[in-house]
Amino acid sequence: MDYSTLLYEVAEGVALIRLNRPERMNAIGGAMKTELRQALLERARQDPQVRCVILTGAGERAFCAGADIKERAGQALPQPEYHLQQKATLALFREMEQFEKPLIAAINGVAMGGGLEIALCCDVRIAARGARLGLPEAKIGALPAAGGTQRLPRLVGPGIAKELMLTGDAIGAERALAIGLINQVVEPEALLPTALAMASRMAANAPLALRHIKHAVDQGMQVGIDAGLEYERYAAALVVSSEDRLEGMRAFVEKRQPRFIGR
Repeated sequence: MDYSTLLYEVAEGVALIRLNRPERMNAIGGAMKTELRQALLERARQDPQVRCVILTGAGERAFCAGADIKERAGQALPQPEYHLQQKATLALFREMEQFEKPLIAAINGVAMGGGLEIALCCDVRIAARGARLGLPEAKIGALPAAGGTQRLPRLVGPGIAKELMLTGDAIGAERALAIGLINQVVEPEALLPTALAMASRMAANAPLALRHIKHAVDQGMQVGIDAGLEYERYAAALVVSSEDRLEGMRAFVEKRQPRFIGR
């Protein structure tokens, strides 16, 4: 399947999706949201060979510079129409966040506005040294409207999140690491190998376990400790009799690599 705004490839259980509008710093425009839904939420989701997904940007300048402002500059949508349009965007990003397989953002350059909001939907974020991250919407009279006002505070705390959004300032990878916005900073040439190595380690584990670990953590972050523990107990019960758990136990006893099948 060919895409106009993405590149898609699969190798050794890992799907690599590149946002591919380098001449526009991979800005979200054209058919990108539609194609991202197709590639991630249909193609990668339905492919049993795909155990983990990496999102990155084509070229060396940008992961994603956010909304294509040149595309939108002449638009003046009525409030009701914008409200409905944004509902679809929020639904897409929420589905990305709830995607059943591990999702890694390999931030190879600028991740601003909607680009950072895409990265916030991922489970792990790795950035190249020299990357710049921010939510600058206030500088153009807007606000982060694809989940940024909700996901960023949950990740870094409300004080730092408000500082970044109210100033609109971009920060470097080192500060992003210090505040917990990203997991690792690596040299640019090491970014993709690092992400692929991590994805391979995740892909080697039991798919059902990965899915329920993700959901248990995400669910627990939204509720109190008692409700979170109850969900954890429920999730553990769902996998206790799975073929993968039985295979994992046998492989451990037999001192060999397990052969997980996702059931």
